[in-house]
Amino acid sequence: MTTEVRRQAIIQNKLGLHARAATKLAKLTYQFDAEVFIEQNGKEVDASSVMCLLLLASAQGHEITVIARGSEAEQAVEAVTALIEARFDEDA
Repeated sequence: MTTEVRRQAIIQNKLGLHARAATKLAKLTYQFDAEVFIEQNGKEVDASSVMCLLLLASAQGHEITVIARGSEAEQAVEAVTALIEARFDEDA
């Protein structure tokens, strides 16, 4: 049975999910034995794809859902939401 974990998050950094932030998020997903997705306004995309993440056009203040499926789903969701809450380690 595949475990699925979901958690809401708010994009907090000033520039939103721009290229550098999307790259950081995508690279993070490869560390886990789980498939990670980001959902916004009913559209779900593969979080390991920078292009897919950019197509969401997630701006500051947008609510997203982090979804992970797999044996390390919980750890993946924890790490991705922590990165989002840390504003992708950006100053603003």
